[in-house]
Amino acid sequence: MTESQVARSSTPSAPITAAQGVGLVSALTFDDGPNGEATERLLDFLEDRAIRATFCVIGQNVTAPGGAELLQRMVRAGHVLCNHSTTHVDMGKWEWDAIEADLVNTLQIIRDAVGDEDVPVPYFRAPHGSWGQTGLVAAALGMRSLDVINVIDDWVTQDVPTLISKLRTAMRPSELVLTHDGGGDREGTVDAVIAIVTERLAEGWTFTLPLDN
Repeated sequence: MTESQVARSSTPSAPITAAQGVGLVSALTFDDGPNGEATERLLDFLEDRAIRATFCVIGQNVTAPGGAELLQRMVRAGHVLCNHSTTHVDMGKWEWDAIEADLVNTLQIIRDAVGDEDVPVPYFRAPHGSWGQTGLVAAALGMRSLDVINVIDDWVTQDVPTLISKLRTAMRPSELVLTHDGGGDREGTVDAVIAIVTERLAEGWTFTLPLDN
């Protein structure tokens, strides 16, 4: 079998859903950015609290005005990057070659924006949670899949009290939790993240990164 055929017939590692560490730990994961002021506020807060997070970025948002600068800031701050496709189109029914082309394109967009061909992009998340063959393709390209199950439905509402309540419930010990800094107006989401992370820090929680075992 050729190297490509071996890759296509292999089974990828199980998707990551756990956070590093034990006890009161959580790994913050942000989808669909970068996105202007919302991402700026989020990065300001994370920097102030010395928290590293995972940002699942969309290629077309990186190439949008200001996107490259935000991505560069993420890398400088030590945040981890995740490939979330070029345009956030559902790829669940796509063929291998089409998926591969999209993910490779997003990787190149990230590398060009950062100015580093070796910038780490260890993770992939399928747009809309529609996986199909995407996890297998990502694995062949050297990326592990993040399958975040703890969400707050912040694509439905930006009502801050509602999002605070949902995030308080969704943030479970030793697991990933997903919110969005892109995909529309996410100022309410950022408000909720600031409120709950501040609350949890006061309760002794630690914020880590995905458990890549």
